[in-house]
Amino acid sequence: MRKARPVVRIPNMKIGVMGAAGSFTEQAALTYAAKNNWNDPDGNLLVEITAVLQALSDGVVDVAVFPIQNSVSGIVESSIRGMAQFTFTVEDLFEMEIDQNLLVKPGTTASHVTEITSQRPAIGQCKSYLERVWDGTTVSEYVDTAKAAADLSNGTLSATTAVIASARCAEIYGLE
Repeated sequence: MRKARPVVRIPNMKIGVMGAAGSFTEQAALTYAAKNNWNDPDGNLLVEITAVLQALSDGVVDVAVFPIQNSVSGIVESSIRGMAQFTFTVEDLFEMEIDQNLLVKPGTTASHVTEITSQRPAIGQCKSYLERVWDGTTVSEYVDTAKAAADLSNGTLSATTAVIASARCAEIYGLE
């Protein structure tokens, strides 16, 4: 059995997060901070794995939080590719429950939706549902679930787009 190394407790720990506000990775970072009694952690929402690991390498953040595996869709390929580019120590691995939601702009009905977008693992988690309920609808990949929600909200994505993201994203970005 491998003995876990103690985690250093730093006040106002700077955490690099692979995700935007409302992402499951942000939720994981907050959960991890609470588990380690880090008061008022400073989350750096860096969205892409290379940005997170570069910030860790440069000392901009103290800890990096990112997904490496999804129980439904498997390995998170972008994380594995990013990990291969940097040298760092894995301090802890943990699991968390993921509940995906299909989010739209207020007033958008199913008949208006022409495209569904999200990050590859989220699409993989929802594959059966998408095939069963949304057969024939274009499904495309996006850099991050929460970024897709933000971009739907701010008009970067078409109002006829639905995004797969957390319920928290609906609250943050004013989506249904």
